[in-house]
Amino acid sequence: MGFVSPATDYVEERLTIDSLCGIDGNCWVIETSCGWAVINVAMKASDGDTLLATMDGINQFVKLHGLALITEEGEAIEGDALEDVKVHGVLTHTLNSVKNDSCPAI
Repeated sequence: MGFVSPATDYVEERLTIDSLCGIDGNCWVIETSCGWAVINVAMKASDGDTLLATMDGINQFVKLHGLALITEEGEAIEGDALEDVKVHGVLTHTLNSVKNDSCPAI
């Protein structure tokens, strides 16, 4: 019979995208033009959050400001126009591809 090695106190887990970004069963990882986006479908949206929404059959990212959604073009969607919008979840992380020169540098 041996003894427990004290080295086991220093064993570290391997870093993964799942552990770094908190990806679990409530998250979607979707491909974007610049890389990938992590969407949490269970998180409650707060003012200023970026959301993934479908409008007119097109997925796009929008910002939540009060009771309005602001598109990337700066258009405000509010009131009755929100009935045609489906919000999928809150954007929690973006992973940019370094091989794509058209994406903004960090």
